[in-house]
Amino acid sequence: MQSAAATSTAWWRGAAIYQIYPRSFSDSNGDGIGDLPGITEKLDYVRDLGVDGIWLSPFFTSPMRDFGYDVADYCGVDPVFGTLRDFDMLVERAHSLGLKVIIDQVYSHSSDQHPWFQESRSNRDNPKADWYVWADAKPDGSPPNNWQSVFGGPSWTWDARRGQYYLHNFLPEQPDLNVHNCAVQDALLDVARFWLDRGVDGFRIDAINFAMHDPELRDNPPAPNGGKRTRPFDFQQHLYNQSHPDIAKFLERLRAVTNEYGDRFTLAEVGGDHALGEMRAFTEGNSRLNSAYGFDFLYAERLTPQLVARVAKDWPNDAGWPTWAFENHDAPRAISRWADEDHRDQFARVKMLLLATLRGSIILYQGEELGLPQVDVPYERLQDPEAIANWPQTLSRDGARTPMPWKCDAPELGFSQSGPWLPVGESHAALAVDQQESDCGSLLQFTREALRLRNKHIALRQGSMEIVESEGDVLVFDRIAGSERLRCTFNLSDRPATYGVAVGKAFFSTGSLDGGKVGPYSAVIEEIT
Repeated sequence: MQSAAATSTAWWRGAAIYQIYPRSFSDSNGDGIGDLPGITEKLDYVRDLGVDGIWLSPFFTSPMRDFGYDVADYCGVDPVFGTLRDFDMLVERAHSLGLKVIIDQVYSHSSDQHPWFQESRSNRDNPKADWYVWADAKPDGSPPNNWQSVFGGPSWTWDARRGQYYLHNFLPEQPDLNVHNCAVQDALLDVARFWLDRGVDGFRIDAINFAMHDPELRDNPPAPNGGKRTRPFDFQQHLYNQSHPDIAKFLERLRAVTNEYGDRFTLAEVGGDHALGEMRAFTEGNSRLNSAYGFDFLYAERLTPQLVARVAKDWPNDAGWPTWAFENHDAPRAISRWADEDHRDQFARVKMLLLATLRGSIILYQGEELGLPQVDVPYERLQDPEAIANWPQTLSRDGARTPMPWKCDAPELGFSQSGPWLPVGESHAALAVDQQESDCGSLLQFTREALRLRNKHIALRQGSMEIVESEGDVLVFDRIAGSERLRCTFNLSDRPATYGVAVGKAFFSTGSLDGGKVGPYSAVIEEIT
């Protein structure tokens, strides 16, 4: 057996990263909103999971129309989260515990309250006039083209001061930066340097495939019939409002900056119909980003062997380095998407073990280690602008953003001393951290075991992956590194399945193994000698 810890490979290659949504993690001052000091207080808990680092969702100065993804100051901490000193103390504490710190960077758009946009909209000949995407109206006064925003409605909003429309792929309060402009690129790279100078270990880059548009502003063609359509955005093929090939050139500039700081990690978030091609393009060679992740699992209605096999085929061993997440702040909780209530305990374990054995780096979203289900947030308590605009057809992101349950019997489950910004989940009390800490058979304890397993075996953390079987309900794949070869067998159904012939020494399992059968939602890992 080869230990992953004994290798000199870059720390992020095969790392497990724990995503923290700051508003909902831990409230240190009792105002109902999580903050940076609250995170710092809980870093020992994160360290004990066995992860390599944390990813912090936005904590920057923002009017919070999209809860931090509308940035008004890229180099400031919003007062609701604390101060720059609080951030520095968080980084210092994380590093003392051996945890890396990854932060979000939002380069495709800013807040309409950002000074850059305020100057850009003031007239057509100011120094930042071309820092955002402006266009004249059509002769009849209608928007420049047919592009639709992700959150509903046209991607264009009229601005009387400029006498032009501005582009926004998301909310009208999130105008798109013109990243074709080299001055804008320079400013964004200065932002990256600001945070690198403060000790961050890398960036997760939000919605990067929206960072550049077609300068000719051509209409998007209609999407083929079929598929679920809950927004005007779903009726188009997104050929021209995003995914410009020059995005990769900007990412090369970003990579050159991070290379100046040593072993830093750059991770792209890529969604949409062309995600696979873009993920590969953004990570091609050694001059672009280190890794990328898409939405293959995040919006999947079921977790099947076929899905895992397709994902593995899409990212072969000789391709760039992938990153995978089953849950995050934008997607419904996987435990609610993929398992019925009668099998959630079993399923949560097999899901966690599968994530821990995939090739690539992996992300755990806060509360995933507890098996938290989606919370049904009532309409009158919704905060998510997308859910409000498209209610009830779009499943609310708020249901995955509810406060972290720390103590079963405490007010607001230990998250805060006052009413939180989103309601706590009633079903989360029994799953609170204090309950699972004292239960040796809890999912929290199992998650720690699964991550220890991943860290112990170089084949799991950094090795190649070969799909052996993916038909029916059984998934079998091998993870290989040097002389170490591990066979991983998963039953992803709610009924027993044929296990087949043991090929080696079984040393880790979940659920039951009996008479050539593997139990419902169970798995076994064998070492092939």
